[in-house]
Parts: sequence; C-alpha cells; structure tokens
Amino acid sequence: MSDTALLIIDMQGALLGDAHEAEACLREIADLAGRARSAGVPVFYLRQRLHDVPADLADVHPAVAPLPGDVVLDKDSADSFLQTGLGDSLDRRAVRRVVVTGFASEYCVDSTCRSALSRGYDLVLVSDGHTTTERPPGSAPTAAQVIAHHNTTLSAIQYAGRSTAVVPTAQVRFDGAPAV
Repeated sequence: MSDTALLIIDMQGALLGDAHEAEACLREIADLAGRARSAGVPVFYLRQRLHDVPADLADVHPAVAPLPGDVVLDKDSADSFLQTGLGDSLDRRAVRRVVVTGFASEYCVDSTCRSALSRGYDLVLVSDGHTTTERPPGSAPTAAQVIAHHNTTLSAIQYAGRSTAVVPTAQVRFDGAPAV
C-alpha cells in the first residue's frame, strides 16, 4: 500500500477559462492521475463550491475528471483541509506524502501545500501541474511569474520533520522512491 496521495485542486471548467496554459496543465495532471491510479495511489479531487455557475462548469474539467474509486470532496475555502474531511481520509489510508496539483497557484494550491506541511504530511508540488488566472497585458506579476514564485518559495520552505520537493510531472514517482 502506498503512503502517497495525489491531490487535484479546483480543476473546474468555470475556473480554467482564463487560466495560464490550462491545456498543458490539464495534460500533466491527466498523466499524473493515470500513473497514480496504475500504482494504486489514491486520487483526491477538491472542488471549490461555486454558486450561480451552471453545473457543467462547476464540475471537474473532463480532461481530468474523476473515475470510480477516486475521492471527491467539496470545499468552501482556499485550504483543501478546512472542513472537508481530507485529513481524515488521508489518515485512514496511512498517507504521509501528498502530491499537489491544481488551480490557483497563489490561493488554493499554496494554502493546501502549507496546510499539508502543518498537518505533518511531506509535500511534492508538481511544478508544471498548477496554474492560475492570466492577468491583463502589462500587469505585474504575470501568471507565469506567480507560478514561478510559488515553485521557488515552496521548494525552499522548511517545516520541522517534513520534506518538500518541487518537481515537474516527469519526475514524480508513485512507487515509493524519492520524488527526485
């Protein structure tokens, strides 16, 4: 049994319409989800509750849609652990390491990464597996800069007794070997 879980955060159609390189991010996450399932690693989907949005847009994007056996949890805040049951679900499966992907880098992805570390999980952030909203031309920081900033910050962050890694999809391992 694996001690790892894959988290896919807020990859919902309504949120991805103006996301930075959304199609590339969806491809990377789809690859990871397939590899995780093949390795017997549980896949968790976190969905932001969206009000006044058509149901088909509030759902997870079809390119990375949950399959039978995946866990889908709804949330009302940026922190995927807050009042969702995620921590209890991970603990029941003896998960010690989370691989994090999703939308939006500076909000839900960042909050979930930090919360996971605070709750005692080791962290792997997939550097090409998270995205955020494009900014208008000339805005600073750009979406690419926001993503790069979070990759850099979370690769250097230290939590006592926890390991952190920020790696591209191709380097994520689900066979118990180190991520890098």
